[in-house]
Amino acid sequence: MASDQSLFHHSLLALFLIGPPTFISCLFLQAPYGKHRRPGWGPTIYPPLAWFLMESPTLWLTLLIFPYGLHSSNPKSLVLISPFLFHYFHRTCIYPLRLHSNTARRNAAGAGFPVVVAVMGFGFNVLNAYLQARWVSQYKDYEGDGWFWWRFFGGLVVFWGGMAVNMWADRVLVGLKKEGGGYKVPRGGWFELVSCPNYLGEMVEWLGWAVMTWSWAGLGFFLYTCANLVPRARANHRWYLEKFGEDYPKARKVIIPFLY
Repeated sequence: MASDQSLFHHSLLALFLIGPPTFISCLFLQAPYGKHRRPGWGPTIYPPLAWFLMESPTLWLTLLIFPYGLHSSNPKSLVLISPFLFHYFHRTCIYPLRLHSNTARRNAAGAGFPVVVAVMGFGFNVLNAYLQARWVSQYKDYEGDGWFWWRFFGGLVVFWGGMAVNMWADRVLVGLKKEGGGYKVPRGGWFELVSCPNYLGEMVEWLGWAVMTWSWAGLGFFLYTCANLVPRARANHRWYLEKFGEDYPKARKVIIPFLY
């Protein structure tokens, strides 16, 4: 048990330590997929397969280690882990299938996802799945948390709201790919407020998760999500402005409505 506690604490420290360099590096160097795809990053694989493989640890690793936790059979523990698994079932299984079925084949053939980026994503998800699963099933004090249900339902409302925005924005973007003819300006709904509502929704999701778990692990995940997605949203916003010029809505913010 002591060795697992040490592993957990060192893993948690690593989660916080990788956030700042991720944020700084992403300000200057965007991961080369999607709009920012460019040569020079080694071999690539089919994007839906890449998404499936790199997100998969959040399912199989969570399900593998969760039963070994002290609280694995506690109803509160089972309820708490459910939103995490629901999100990643969608991200690991449903989203790649939708991306595959709605992507025009003529475009997908040349739109490879760099293996090195998929490997880095896989590594992060191994770290994060371990932390979230072990916290929920082993280290959280359920008996001493009199505010558990208040935090859970409050955070769950935030989580579902963020996931709804994230899934809706993903459907819009994937639908535009299905139309073919290159990139277009996304329109309607949250896209009238920000360039990247998909990223906004995901950040809100993990803010809700941090409230639900009320843990350093949940907070670290939320902060890392922001460190990764805010710079990418900034780069996407600039890309849209450069590509579409005067045709791109000038009032549209980067990722936070009315502010940034």
